[in-house]
Amino acid sequence: MTPEHYDIIIIGAGLSGIGTASHIVREYPHKRIAIIERREKVGGTWDLFRYPGIRSDSDMASFGFNFKPWYSNKVLAKGGDIRDYVADTAREFGLYDKVKYGLKIDHADWSSRDQRWELSTLHEASGEDRHFTCDFMVNCAGYYNFDRGYQPHFAGQERFKGEIIHPQHWPESLDYNGKKVVVIGSGATAITVVPAMAEKAERVTMLQRSPSYIMAMPDTDKLSMALNKVLPRKWVFNLARSRNILLQRGLYLACQRWPKPAKKLLVSHMHKQAPNIDKRHFSPSYMPWDQRLCAAPDGDFFASLRSGKAEIVTDHIERFDETGILLKSGQHLEADIIVTATGLDLQLMGGLTLSVDGNHIPLSEKMAYKSILVQDVPNYAWIFGYTNAPWTLKCDIGGQYLCRLFDHMEESGFTAATPVDRHGNHTNEGMLDGFAPGYINRAKDIMPRQGKQAPWKVTMHYGNDKRVLLEEPVDDDILQFDTRAGRDGEHVPALKVAG
Repeated sequence: MTPEHYDIIIIGAGLSGIGTASHIVREYPHKRIAIIERREKVGGTWDLFRYPGIRSDSDMASFGFNFKPWYSNKVLAKGGDIRDYVADTAREFGLYDKVKYGLKIDHADWSSRDQRWELSTLHEASGEDRHFTCDFMVNCAGYYNFDRGYQPHFAGQERFKGEIIHPQHWPESLDYNGKKVVVIGSGATAITVVPAMAEKAERVTMLQRSPSYIMAMPDTDKLSMALNKVLPRKWVFNLARSRNILLQRGLYLACQRWPKPAKKLLVSHMHKQAPNIDKRHFSPSYMPWDQRLCAAPDGDFFASLRSGKAEIVTDHIERFDETGILLKSGQHLEADIIVTATGLDLQLMGGLTLSVDGNHIPLSEKMAYKSILVQDVPNYAWIFGYTNAPWTLKCDIGGQYLCRLFDHMEESGFTAATPVDRHGNHTNEGMLDGFAPGYINRAKDIMPRQGKQAPWKVTMHYGNDKRVLLEEPVDDDILQFDTRAGRDGEHVPALKVAG
């Protein structure tokens, strides 16, 4: 069959994919655009995850798209509300007709002769192979494996008579009313699940190997509520967005510059929220922002501890048995349900493998260019958000940058743009070295590299990235621009290499 051809193919119909596509269709309504989505719905992560209490861990004024204000008095949004927000955005910008559902992308090969990508996909429901070509590909598939979460094997787990559930695959019919629940983990998922399940369960125990930093934060933006009475709603939203972005950045920088005082302050905050709980349960071994801080809206996590509906145990697992978990200390935790909030299985770019003219591209040996393009890979963008700020901030400026790049290429008659390391910037430093959650540590060997200096340096700095992507010239001495093949079939470099 003749492959379907598109000007731009976007991989993924979650927040990143829908946000990036919205920028592109607004600027280029004439371009043929397709969004390839493995699931049968838009929403991505927010359609997949259905565990109790699921919500954002960033405020929605900055987590929502800059072109579609999130008008709500709530600071952190529930998963269902975010799912509706993504769907509303797709509907508003006419993206539903562009989504091709149920397709798993296996491989993409760039043809220098044809100046286009050739994509091989599998329609999983029918088993049919489907092929596409495109001039430019944008990968918005996220960073983890949708098929399974990270779930280590625990000794004796086969003996357990109850249910073992990973939050990534939550059964909608699960009845935990009056049940004894043990949640293994101390990250954002555990901090969310524990108070939500405590409302119905007989008892919820959070079993952690080591504590995390947890911040109680207001779940209602009272300042914006007051300002809405005297100012236009859009003004209030813009003020809240700017304020929250600055506060997040300020908190991160303060933790990086003064880690010991920041740790002391955050630990003190947690102890005050749960004054009668053993302090060792709130004394992390790492410094703030070596991993993301966990948010507890209106301190719900701490409230569940104070009420006695939930408890924390800090220990290591010896083994599972028929009725629960035996710990190294000898303590036994009885359970009807065990929730393994043990994290994600990182999978880059939806598991897509790339090649150029049939030659495999080992991404772990390539650098990220401006945190969005990939060294030596033509016409390929990868939207990867922030570890220290809302993920979607990168989607917004990344989508705008791509439009600037497309403008430059169209105006100059170029058909391909490839970042090339001309000055020996390559290092062995991974793009997320220094950020230490388990799922990142387990995948350091597959992550792209970062270079010695800009534009190969990954800063995780929204303000800096905004300037680089939206204000600095697209032309530099790094991007190589090319034109289509000549009559002899040979690839023809453009007369001008940007700069």
